[in-house]
Amino acid sequence: MKPILILATAAALSPLAYGADNSTSYFIRGATIHTMAGRDISNGSILIRDGKILGVGENLTAPADAQVIDAHGMQVYPGMIDSFTDTGLTEIEMVRETSDNSELGKFNPQLSAWMAVNPSSEHIPVTRANGITASVPVPNGSLIAGRASMIHLDGWTVDDMDLNPTVALHINMPVIRTRTFHFPEGATERPFEEVHKDYLKELQELNKFFDDAHRYEKAKAANEPGFETDLKFEAMIPVIDGKVPVMITAMREREIRDAIAFADKQKLRMILAGGAEAWKVAAELKARNIPVVLRPTLSLPEEEDDPYDKPFTTPGELYRAGVLFSFGSYDAQFSRNLPYQAAAAVPFGLPHDAAIAGVTINAAKIYGMDKKVGSIEEGKIADLMITDGDPLEEQTHVKQLFINGKQVDLNNRQLRLYEKYKSRP
Repeated sequence: MKPILILATAAALSPLAYGADNSTSYFIRGATIHTMAGRDISNGSILIRDGKILGVGENLTAPADAQVIDAHGMQVYPGMIDSFTDTGLTEIEMVRETSDNSELGKFNPQLSAWMAVNPSSEHIPVTRANGITASVPVPNGSLIAGRASMIHLDGWTVDDMDLNPTVALHINMPVIRTRTFHFPEGATERPFEEVHKDYLKELQELNKFFDDAHRYEKAKAANEPGFETDLKFEAMIPVIDGKVPVMITAMREREIRDAIAFADKQKLRMILAGGAEAWKVAAELKARNIPVVLRPTLSLPEEEDDPYDKPFTTPGELYRAGVLFSFGSYDAQFSRNLPYQAAAAVPFGLPHDAAIAGVTINAAKIYGMDKKVGSIEEGKIADLMITDGDPLEEQTHVKQLFINGKQVDLNNRQLRLYEKYKSRP
């Protein structure tokens, strides 16, 4: 925790820190701009007006009505995107009343994570203080958990935060697992035959639900007598039509292959989530253009006999295979550590630029939002951060943050606690 507290303090004391100016036009000049859309721009400038980037380049002139920000010696990057998170959905994981990330029932495609986000969550300002401007809250639960959304990490209401209420439908792939662990009871084991029977039953139920959705769509189009609207199947129509992808959580090789086979059978656009053993099926993922939202790099291997560094080498292996991927925190309280998940893969074969892309433009591409966010280009939403160094390095300070073209206050609960106990007698 300590490095993050120091980071937040330095950001707040910076001369570039948030001010009271309510201008809707800003002119950032003199910075090195990492656009993530081509070459870096040395001594460049960015013009922001009414939430959008109106200009980026080397020879721009500041309009008379713009607030000028002198960023000489600084670096400007696109705001980072957490591709899979509980931020805004969960406050204290072990206190059920503060979590709204799952719902009863096996099939909940009508539920949207965006509607359950708490704009006042303490995790949000802590997360954005480290340069994360957008995230994808994902509902969890049983088979079809609900719809993942993309939100800005700033706003009084969920309407203020909304970028896209539906970027994917989240499915938890049925698995065969004889040993499970539940806190505080401990590990429990079940016979393989029993587990396999449940697995086949869930897979059959999942396929049947999709088949029923197809029949519902046909009945609606035909305006059959007695047709009744069903909200669950209404939510499925853009999915089975290919307009909305399915994000399938699967970790081990067998689960991933099952997920691919299911998506092929139902003719779905697929995103793989988790993907601990995605390296084993990289060729298949590439051949089908299936992107991957990787689990945290700073984690243990999936199997006890896997190489100790497998979570660290996986991003580099997917990169060399040509698989599009991004990083997710799969968490709320540690979403702030997203850049370090990407950084941990760099010494193990992932190029530095690819690591940056994994927390910016790649995340936007995976969810079909790359025309709006993920890079610094004219016409895009002005989500960006001004730093004094590489955002993948822990010693780097985020000096200033823009979300939707607005200067965002970097104050947060960790900073307040740091100041409180620093001044303790």
